[in-house]
Amino acid sequence: QVQLVESGGGLVPAGGSLRLSCAASGRTLSSYTIGWFRQAPGKERESVAAVSWSAGNTYYADSVKGRFTISRDNAKNTVFLQMNSLKPEDTAVYYCAARSGINVGYGARNYAYWGQGTQVTVSA
Repeated sequence: QVQLVESGGGLVPAGGSLRLSCAASGRTLSSYTIGWFRQAPGKERESVAAVSWSAGNTYYADSVKGRFTISRDNAKNTVFLQMNSLKPEDTAVYYCAARSGINVGYGARNYAYWGQGTQVTVSA
């Protein structure tokens, strides 16, 4: 079992920045990939970014490339999502999730463990 706890969401004006954190516990994450997903009201959950813990491979959705950066702190078992140049369309509940394996390109259905989510609201 892997337990995930997100934090760092909030309300920010367009153009602002936020850093989300995902603290993981329960298992050694060396063989896992951690992904960030988001879900806006009335929309499907979509992948935002992912990182393989051991290899450091990363994935970004086209909509966030150049604005968001995913990183990890091995000592703290924590994954971060730095979000810059935020837009109103980035408004959503953001979730982190974990899956066994190093492939960063899988969708939400392939992730077994999920956090509770954190709300990000970007005002126009």
